[in-house]
Amino acid sequence: MTNATEKPKASLPKRILTVALGIAAVIGVLFIALIAFKPYAFHGAVLQSPKPAQDFTLINHYGQETKLSDYQGKVVLLYFGYAACPDVCPATLAEVKQATDILKEQGRDDEMQFLMITVDPERDTAERIAEFLAHFDLSFIGLIGSEEEVAQIATQYGIFYQKQESSSAMGYLVDHTATVMLVDPDGYSRLIFPYGAQGEDIAEDIIYILDH
Repeated sequence: MTNATEKPKASLPKRILTVALGIAAVIGVLFIALIAFKPYAFHGAVLQSPKPAQDFTLINHYGQETKLSDYQGKVVLLYFGYAACPDVCPATLAEVKQATDILKEQGRDDEMQFLMITVDPERDTAERIAEFLAHFDLSFIGLIGSEEEVAQIATQYGIFYQKQESSSAMGYLVDHTATVMLVDPDGYSRLIFPYGAQGEDIAEDIIYILDH
């Protein structure tokens, strides 16, 4: 005889449904966790064994002695270019300008500094570099050194450049490596952005490094 107070057992389909819902919930939690802990994928090329960036001393376009280490605590974008560059430098600086604008929108532009070392010390006076950089952003800083100083720093950073005679009214051109190096706030070389890197991608990498 059945006890009147005994609860009826759940039907088999109902138990299967309960188990299935439980499994689905666990899978959902695991999926969310995987997304949350997915490693960040940098847009720039990651240097697998980051080393302290080689310090140097040059003169900025304001006439002041400037060291790379002066900017420790900030992300530094380091570029080798020149004011008479007809295409590569303007295109690169336009993307860096876009990255700078994104940081400005977030109130974080003071956490990054763009430095351009001229590979044309023969023609690039402080006034000429200042005028060139002003077309992009007034925060950009140009650095000037002797031919020997620039050559030494370029070698330390793996940068190639070479003067190419031209019949152009602009005079000779300078072939040069067109990458942008990112130095982190601790002074380590971390990323290399190839020519053509997009401003929003550069900004995203900068923000990630600043936050981590």
